[in-house]
Amino acid sequence: MKIEYNNLYTHFIFTTLDRIPLISGKYRERIEKYITGIVSNNDSHLYAIYANPEHVHFLVSRSPKISEENLASIVAESSQRFINQNQLCDGSFALQESASAFSVSKSDIDKVCKYILNQPEHHRKVSFQEEYEEFIKYYQKTINPLK
Repeated sequence: MKIEYNNLYTHFIFTTLDRIPLISGKYRERIEKYITGIVSNNDSHLYAIYANPEHVHFLVSRSPKISEENLASIVAESSQRFINQNQLCDGSFALQESASAFSVSKSDIDKVCKYILNQPEHHRKVSFQEEYEEFIKYYQKTINPLK
């Protein structure tokens, strides 16, 4: 069945292999623009992106034609190839085999965009490890509908 209207907002977090800080500030914008193009070429729209040295946050409205897992795989494989072919980091660039994808409500899009774009300031106060643990605690809450 064709889906005519959708609100499929997803906040992705990709991490470099072994959380090694491989993404240089010198190439950050080039990598972000490339990922933006990948998302666009897959019938989706990127709202915000920030490539930290060891992890990347980005928020997309995703086409119903592609799952989170498929989009994540395409972005990861393409961006790894792009970074390595263009020698945008010292040594070989690789992302972890898994990523995180969190659904976002339409009412929270502005808040999540500001959060993503404020990454440099945020990480002056909070490490990536602390940030990630908070995400998992927040998004993995279990709700018992019978209570």
